Amino acid sequence: MAEIGLDRFAPYLINRISARWNASIQEALRGTDLTTVRMRTLAVLSARPGATINELSVLAVIEQSTMSRNLDSMEAAGLILRVPRADDLRVREIHVTPAGRKALDDFWPTMHAEYQRLIDGFSERERDQLMALLHKMLRNIRQHPI
Repeated sequence: MAEIGLDRFAPYLINRISARWNASIQEALRGTDLTTVRMRTLAVLSARPGATINELSVLAVIEQSTMSRNLDSMEAAGLILRVPRADDLRVREIHVTPAGRKALDDFWPTMHAEYQRLIDGFSERERDQLMALLHKMLRNIRQHPI
């Protein structure tokens, strides 16, 4: 680690950014009925309607057991609906309800403002480069699991 240094060790920087992002979102959610886990779930489902619990766990970066409990409470709160898949009734697809959509829509301006703050000062080219590099890292780590 001494030869690289923390400031040049990408996993360390990614973890710091992620922790700070989550803390900012958690603070912004204070006083609402949403949590960061619920918000991440709604955000992923808005982009990937009909995801299964396994898919949702991976995309929302939440352990499956935690996701299962989260979905139970979200369904009870009327934020999501689990529907049997037409070709395999054992599989449940998860969809955002109108109440879930409203919760996401109400919070989106705050989340977007936090995102804008995160990338403040980046040119469009730098943002594109960052996204390309992060996607490349994600592909790399998927191809070489531990």
